[in-house]
Amino acid sequence: MKFLTLEDFDTKGKTIFLRVDMNCPMDPKTMEISGTRRIEEAVKTIKDLSKAKVVVASHQGRVGNKDYTGMENHAKVIEKLLDRKIKYVEDVIGHKAQNEIKNLQDGDILLLDNLRLCAEENYEFSPEDAVKTIMVRRLVKFFDLCVLDSFPSAHRSHPSIVGFSHVLPACAGRIVEEEVRKLDEILTVAKAPHVVVLGGSKVVDRIEAVKTLIKNGRADHVLLTGLIANVFMRAQGRIKYPLGMKREEEIVANAHSLIGEYPDVFSTPVDVAIDKDGSRVEIDVRDVGRGDQIFDVGQKTVDHYLKTISSAGTLFISGPPGFFENENFSTGTKSLLTGIANSFATTIVSGGHLTTALKKYGLSEKINHISSAGGALVLYISGIKLPMITSLEEAAKRYKSK
Repeated sequence: MKFLTLEDFDTKGKTIFLRVDMNCPMDPKTMEISGTRRIEEAVKTIKDLSKAKVVVASHQGRVGNKDYTGMENHAKVIEKLLDRKIKYVEDVIGHKAQNEIKNLQDGDILLLDNLRLCAEENYEFSPEDAVKTIMVRRLVKFFDLCVLDSFPSAHRSHPSIVGFSHVLPACAGRIVEEEVRKLDEILTVAKAPHVVVLGGSKVVDRIEAVKTLIKNGRADHVLLTGLIANVFMRAQGRIKYPLGMKREEEIVANAHSLIGEYPDVFSTPVDVAIDKDGSRVEIDVRDVGRGDQIFDVGQKTVDHYLKTISSAGTLFISGPPGFFENENFSTGTKSLLTGIANSFATTIVSGGHLTTALKKYGLSEKINHISSAGGALVLYISGIKLPMITSLEEAAKRYKSK
């Protein structure tokens, strides 16, 4: 690998900025963390920094979304996993946070509050401009080393990802090291046909990524589910009404263009499951009305998709096919994951929600590679250089040239 790892540094007594991704699925009703996989991953690197002063930093959700919250519950999960008390501060770059960092002792762990409480962390910057942000300028003086272990957000050039690593010695944490090594091994031996199953709600990222996947020979068949399927069905004229998305017309136009460019690649649902008075009702896509909310793919679609899945050489799934947290709408997710797990293909499962689903259905051991990353993993497989990886590689060059 072209970047440095923890083995390249003596971390004892050092104050370390550890950027992880503990952006977890949240129960929308209770705001409790409903899946802890990403926190469990972060703890691997925290444990290996046991003789350092560790400042852990992560975001949770996006401003305005239901899962946008503070990090207090994340601190409690870390404490449970480590079986020890850690420090938590309801601050990111202010005097409270700075004082806590200054007062750390060897072996202490401090978790900062949600990084996206800082306006700058909601925007992307070049490394040169990220260094000039208030976040980096206020905090960088406290740190000896930057450890980047946030692979799920590696495709973002936020200040916490490309700023500190531009001016401090920097290396990859355990998850980034493991992800890159494993993915490079898989991509070296991956066989056609490449079947991609896309779901979830992050449509814009998915559309851009799938275009690159197809162009780079990583997607011979794309099976669409979730909100991205609705977009493509609207582009096909099979859903007649607006979906209520931001920039919808532009997104639908992009989907329409992709279908025209690659007419034999995309498959969309033939039937879907909607909620009728608290029950699952499966209907033909052509019968979906303006007031109907689609929560899952239907059984005919599942059967059709499973035939394609069974003949795949490499399988990649990102984003849940349906609202699997509700048992009424778990059929698509459970059935397609089971088909993927039992296939003879090389299998990659991507994203925190699907990671939770695999665990729920007891399928984790049957998958070749499970990543809590979503968009970043799609882009990495596509062959796109991720800002965080570039930042780590540039940091390694600077360190080795000294």
